[in-house]
Amino acid sequence: MTPQPPSLKTINRGYTFALLGAIFLSTTSIIIRHMTLTYQIPALVLAFWRNVFVVATLIPVFWFVNKRLMKIKSAQLGFLMIYGLILAFFNSFWTLSVSINGAAVATVLVYCSAGFTVLLGWWILKEQLTWVKIVAVVLSLGGCVLVAEAYQPSMWNTNMAGILTGVLSGLSYAVYSLMGRTASQRGLSPWTTLLYTFGFAGIFLLIINLIPGDFLIGKAVHATDLMWLGNRWEGWVILFLLAAIPTLAGFGFYNVSLSYLPSSIANLIVTMEPAFTAVSAYIVLGERLTPIQLIGSILTLAGVVFLRVFETKQIKSEPVTFNVSAQEGINHE
Repeated sequence: MTPQPPSLKTINRGYTFALLGAIFLSTTSIIIRHMTLTYQIPALVLAFWRNVFVVATLIPVFWFVNKRLMKIKSAQLGFLMIYGLILAFFNSFWTLSVSINGAAVATVLVYCSAGFTVLLGWWILKEQLTWVKIVAVVLSLGGCVLVAEAYQPSMWNTNMAGILTGVLSGLSYAVYSLMGRTASQRGLSPWTTLLYTFGFAGIFLLIINLIPGDFLIGKAVHATDLMWLGNRWEGWVILFLLAAIPTLAGFGFYNVSLSYLPSSIANLIVTMEPAFTAVSAYIVLGERLTPIQLIGSILTLAGVVFLRVFETKQIKSEPVTFNVSAQEGINHE
């Protein structure tokens, strides 16, 4: 059966969920930065507990609201395990990038994923590669270069680790987006996917942290480091709130948006997150972007606005064809 093009209402719904995801996710880097500065908690230890608390929040909610969300077919287990591994990589690189680069810069750098997602989505998922997407990607990547100041040769010498972790966080985020789109096409609820991916990611991060030695930046050197916060209960509360509110809502809404939109478009929409983060980082942490970095942030926003305006006009005049049915949504429960 030939897929029917989605309606403007369906596309708007996808944009709304993606934008909500960006708003919630924009606060995660602020909290992570606060935790690393205030408590000096290793990045991968923080990432581990973040995953644990997401799962600890979801299980009781599913138990009382809809137990079916906890059920999956055995054939989906392998896919979700790989998806969780990708999420573990993303969480690791993202948390490290925030601790090295700061909240504002790390958030913009992760959205080099926009370019990766468009290209990988075209290659792997056969999503459309239009000139509009290419322009949006160029604007997004150009903005990332300006924010990271990667145009300065000295930055590659003095902040190589920061740039590398930022780019790797973007690449892993792109793969995460593609996996999310595939999960939707497999009929998995975005909330069920969230539970299992964060569960598996937590297991992988626990294994990484328990490997002896300090060969990896940000991991636990000793098993006791997993309880880094000790009896500092205010730190545990902040860490739990990080998982239970912005992480859960941010990833949840983003996963839902992937039920309505191609991964390339959903990922481009959430590139608006750096703007929210930059404002919050300035108010809360006192981080300031230089004029060039501000221009870079504006470029990433311009890419999303350009894409949205063009799509709206095109849908009203002659509906575009996506790779999914207009009926596809989150009715997988």
